[in-house]
Amino acid sequence: MDLILFLFNVVAISLSGVMAPGPVSAATLTHGARSRWAGSWIAIGHGMLEIPLIYLIMIGLAPYLKADIFKIIVGLVGGAFLLWMAYGMIRQARHPNPLAAAPSTTGPVATGFLLSASSPYFLFWWATVGLNLTIDARPFGWLGFGLFALVHWLCDLVWLTILSLTAFHGRLFLNDRNQRIILYACGAVMAWFAANFLFDAIRLAIG
Repeated sequence: MDLILFLFNVVAISLSGVMAPGPVSAATLTHGARSRWAGSWIAIGHGMLEIPLIYLIMIGLAPYLKADIFKIIVGLVGGAFLLWMAYGMIRQARHPNPLAAAPSTTGPVATGFLLSASSPYFLFWWATVGLNLTIDARPFGWLGFGLFALVHWLCDLVWLTILSLTAFHGRLFLNDRNQRIILYACGAVMAWFAANFLFDAIRLAIG
């Protein structure tokens, strides 16, 4: 496989994960309704964890990401964090001008970092699909590794920026009722993922 073909594979596989609905997408929509470039900052926070993680996987971290104790801890912490974010979105929905209110006390960079760090799905993706991509990057040396990390992160950056720009400009055409519906829906997404994280962690802990 040559480098160009490998990078095309990276884009295709990365976008399939990036564009899947999830907590990061929901957070981007709520932050983006207040700031058009929030998605870019969330991608930066996400990359602050992801790029070092890619390097650690390259040198052998992947087995630790699959360990039961690691999954339990991340699931419990991540579930609690997502419940807190869901509560913040529901509280925001009760504001007189819902989407213009501050989404939470957590800024977009911190949100991107914390949502990534507290997501078992994100970490498991890197321990499986991401690991295979990392292995494929090794024959190309550090240049291939650097391009792999950059291209994957650029997929995050482009998609999350599109989401926040859409949310920001869309807010101008939504009445308060529809804004509340969006926030309740995003809060429900967060709560659903929180419940799944907590359920999986507890089930794993009790065997």
